[in-house]
Amino acid sequence: MNFKKMIDLALAGKRVFIRADLNVPQDASGAITDDTRIRATVPAIKHALKAGAAVMVTSHLGRPSEGECKPEDSLAPIAQRLSELLGVAVPLKRDWTGGVEVAPGAVVMLENCRCNKGEKKNDDALSRRMAALCDVYVNDAFGTAHRAEATTHGIAKYATVACAGPLMAAELEALALALEHPQHPLVAIVGGSKVSTKLTLLKTLVQKVDELIVGGALANTFLLAAGYSVGKSLVEQELVPEAQAIIAAAKAKGSAMPLPVDVVCAKEFSAQAQATLKGIADVAADDLILDIGPQSSARLSEILARAGTIVWNGPVGVFEYDQFGGGTARLAQAIAQSKAYSLAGGGDTLAAVAKYGITENISYISTGGGAFLEFLEGRTLPAVEILEQRAA
Repeated sequence: MNFKKMIDLALAGKRVFIRADLNVPQDASGAITDDTRIRATVPAIKHALKAGAAVMVTSHLGRPSEGECKPEDSLAPIAQRLSELLGVAVPLKRDWTGGVEVAPGAVVMLENCRCNKGEKKNDDALSRRMAALCDVYVNDAFGTAHRAEATTHGIAKYATVACAGPLMAAELEALALALEHPQHPLVAIVGGSKVSTKLTLLKTLVQKVDELIVGGALANTFLLAAGYSVGKSLVEQELVPEAQAIIAAAKAKGSAMPLPVDVVCAKEFSAQAQATLKGIADVAADDLILDIGPQSSARLSEILARAGTIVWNGPVGVFEYDQFGGGTARLAQAIAQSKAYSLAGGGDTLAAVAKYGITENISYISTGGGAFLEFLEGRTLPAVEILEQRAA
């Protein structure tokens, strides 16, 4: 991938428009409950301020009705928190598409971009007005890169310069390292509740990786496809042919697709459920498969120990309940101990990384959500594509 980077540009005296991802969780009173995304955008803003730029920052927050920005849609709490983190005033500007006053060395927050009519539809006229506000457009919001909206795509077409911020650049470089220029063996772990939500991903990865590990409830469909009984476990019967085709594709390519040989079962899905270890051939008609067993974990850990690159998207069991978290815990430790370049992404995956204390042992942790998944699926991300075009 070829794109301009903000850190390589001369920004002194320039009007810099930063599209950040500040869509943070808030409680019923509007108080921020997790400021991780705000903290993550600080380096880009500090770099621009230190360079002497006049900085404008905007983001979406929630799902406002365009043109009807309500108090709960406002970025005011985010501006306040950003001010605390930067140690400078960050005034909030409303109705900003017609013009913004900001001095070099200062920063302003532009109200929720999705309050502007035409934002989500990537309106051309709105995009041009936004582009006229700045000399340099910076996209530092990888989490929105799969959406073609005015502040993620349209403005990049018309701004004098369009580039990637440090977060965006780091994300793209990590993804390229893992999927476009990987060290082999390349191993992918894909977990989740349903094959249907990961079908495109699985079809893409089976053609790229050396070993494809499936886990979580979606593995049940593959076990059924391989001729095993899965009891009353969550399964997608209608997708068994798709699972069989993926297994066949792996075999034809000469890549491994190891399925569980032992599993942890229960009679009910609850925090109090009693866990029972069984061989995969011994699953009863009233069993729920909720985790992989120690033999399966040991086998997969050996694969991960030999890996050159590991891509992890999804746990292999219901790790929220400790009695069904052993498989995910063991895989997490195997990834942490591996010398491979490791890339982890997806909400449940990040929760597992945090729960098992391996954050510092993962080479790169993606916070891109839907954009991360679509990149893994091989889809074109509009916000990335336009940055590449503008760098040509």
